[in-house]
Amino acid sequence: MSKRILIVEDELDLRSTLEFKFKSEGYTVESVSKGKDALAALSRKKPDLILLDLMLPDMSGLDICKKVRNSPDDQDVSIIMLTAKGEEVDRVLGFELGADDYVVKPFSVRELALRVSTVLKRKEKKEETTKISLGDIEINLSTYRVFISSTEIQLTAKEFLLFKHLVQKNGRIQPREVLLEEVWGYNSSVTTRTVDTHVKRLRSKIGDIGTKIETVRGVGYRFNYVV
Repeated sequence: MSKRILIVEDELDLRSTLEFKFKSEGYTVESVSKGKDALAALSRKKPDLILLDLMLPDMSGLDICKKVRNSPDDQDVSIIMLTAKGEEVDRVLGFELGADDYVVKPFSVRELALRVSTVLKRKEKKEETTKISLGDIEINLSTYRVFISSTEIQLTAKEFLLFKHLVQKNGRIQPREVLLEEVWGYNSSVTTRTVDTHVKRLRSKIGDIGTKIETVRGVGYRFNYVV
């Protein structure tokens, strides 16, 4: 699946040039000229990266950056600031608000493309340690959120830990005793019956994926999901 880039730039010629460049490199691109349109685009479909002009006609790119970083749904989106203002104070403020990179106009489109590639690769490496992906399942280890087919599933803390462990051990039988240790830390007040109760609740919450949690009679459970 191609990476999604949202271009937020009010200069028509530059916006068109960037849109053509990144589409030609295989990215899925959406471009807008105003801050309000950028926020609307974010609500429709989250991009992997935003090329964000600092000076927009209706609001500051810094304000948009701040909104993105304060949003639980969008805070992991990469942001590269584009601006004609090269003063150190502006760069520092941009980075403090969460920008991943900062490019001063005029710039080489080829250089910008390399920076985009670098930022996205860095993001992928980070996600390798903070996310678990298996088919339609995405588990965010830093925010404790679970998505199935892009729909968020509301789980309790224990249900999250249980599901995470089962997904990580996909295809392997997990004895109840192991699940007790991994999820509850062998709390003396917790019994194997607690595991069964949580598995039942988990199955009911994750829809069709719940059928992938198989009961291994007399032993425990196995998550058996073939991608």
